[in-house]
Amino acid sequence: MLRLTQVKLPLTYSEEDLINKCAGLLRIQPGKIKKLELVRRSVDARKKPHIVYSCTVNVTVDGERSILKNSRCKQAEIVKRELYHFPKPGGERLTAPIIIVGMGPAGLFCGYLLAKAGYCPILLERGQDVDSRKASVEKFWETGILNSSSNVQFGEGGAGTFSDGKLNTTIKDQGGRNRKALEIFVENGAPEEILYEAKPHIGTDILFHVVKNMRQRILAWGGQVRFESCVTDIFIEERRAVYQVSGVEINGEERLACSSLVLAPGHSARDTFSLLFQKKIPMEPKPFAVGFRVIHPQRLINESQYGVEELKPLGAAPYKLTARSLSGRGVYSFCMCPGGYVVNASSEPGHTAVNGMSYHDRAGGFANSAVIVTVNEKDFDGMDALSGMRFQRELEKRAYELGAGAVPVERYGDFYESMTGNTRENISCAPSEVFQNGAFQSAASQVPPTDESEEKAPVRKAVGESTDQCIKGKAVHADLTKILPLELNKAFVEGMEHFDKVIPSFGGENTLLCGVESRTSSPVRILRRDTLESAAVAGLYPCGEGAGYAGGIMSAAVDGMKAAEELASRYSPF
Repeated sequence: MLRLTQVKLPLTYSEEDLINKCAGLLRIQPGKIKKLELVRRSVDARKKPHIVYSCTVNVTVDGERSILKNSRCKQAEIVKRELYHFPKPGGERLTAPIIIVGMGPAGLFCGYLLAKAGYCPILLERGQDVDSRKASVEKFWETGILNSSSNVQFGEGGAGTFSDGKLNTTIKDQGGRNRKALEIFVENGAPEEILYEAKPHIGTDILFHVVKNMRQRILAWGGQVRFESCVTDIFIEERRAVYQVSGVEINGEERLACSSLVLAPGHSARDTFSLLFQKKIPMEPKPFAVGFRVIHPQRLINESQYGVEELKPLGAAPYKLTARSLSGRGVYSFCMCPGGYVVNASSEPGHTAVNGMSYHDRAGGFANSAVIVTVNEKDFDGMDALSGMRFQRELEKRAYELGAGAVPVERYGDFYESMTGNTRENISCAPSEVFQNGAFQSAASQVPPTDESEEKAPVRKAVGESTDQCIKGKAVHADLTKILPLELNKAFVEGMEHFDKVIPSFGGENTLLCGVESRTSSPVRILRRDTLESAAVAGLYPCGEGAGYAGGIMSAAVDGMKAAEELASRYSPF
């Protein structure tokens, strides 16, 4: 087939427009085109406000070589699609089930492929099914009562379920895995547009249904799924001078044997990391980034990206920003949520962390993104594999104490003045646009209960309805300069000032900062061989974001697929 690139089309193009455009580029009659497939569609906004789509299209025609020669089209080439192939079964017999720990993207996709191929895996998830989990999360946002086992971080679908659901990735699509992962999402209820959009996303509301549908198929194919099943121990035996995983303990009482164990924890599974450390499983600390969520009116971002405050065919505009501080640290936007919300994403009593979330329509009036600063072993002493985790926990503890359990929030103008001694003059929006019911109140002196086992105490309403439109959970005003170390605060301000030159008023006085964004990626890497097995324990397969081998929904899903392929190549199905 022929592939056409940089096919420019208006935002309101029709299928007929696409056919005619491709036929014109190839200098053939539209009727000669047998099939068109939209491979990629991105937005070309270089000539604001004249914005168009730039498309990559596969065109099926007879005589493609002669057409390519006659058209002399520099945008066309002959290509072959690289199809995904699951490996043939191996010859080793399964003496016990394959167990998968964690139902985030890595564990879910690993289990999906293994179950479909007849391996009947057992999936263990410490949190609840997605419907029960949703109720627990909403209760936490409303009351401050945290279910430490099932929350924004833990439960069916992993942390990505309560996010923007972005599916773009920088990893190369070797073997067609990226495409296959997207197709699996579509098979289970995601919109088909994710197959071709340059920046695909699903949204929290649709992800709820997608992960549930994937679970139901796993069950239909003979797999098992067990919720509220936290792995509290891993059993390792020495067999002929080789250490081999043999089973797990669930909730401190039940033991399950396994032939192999896929360890796919989220990056918030701190008790799991501590367990692995005690078991002397080879791990190392890894760099990550920390910072704050920033909130702007979505119209401001639309104006900067599209040249107009609203462009209905495209919806809410995204952005991506990078800078480098004078000290050499990277400062960049992360997990940008157009038309979304900042959410209290805490998972541990006495600790506060935030994240961003969007629904599929991205129809909220505010944009938010993490603006984060890179940290490494020098920042958290690097004395052992858990040093980065301890650094994260300390920042989250400070955030919790500042907000008395609520999300601590501050205007950038105040943060800037505290750091520089100068007043921020450029103003991004009037306070009334964000805070309709008056100013912030200070944090309550009484800390709300942090676990469902504790007695419910009255929770002071910190801000009235002032942040209902942009924050999920209670919010209070606080001095955010007290959370990060001084050098990181300085780098954050340098980054914000640079971004303000790229997007006017990005660093405006009333831009909101929310703390703390600490769960950008795993603070550890569980070492593994090329076969994806642990560097020291046979049959143990660390994978996904928590293990240190992914950085988002897609890369985690692909890593889970790789683990499934390794296991399928080794074992024969039941």
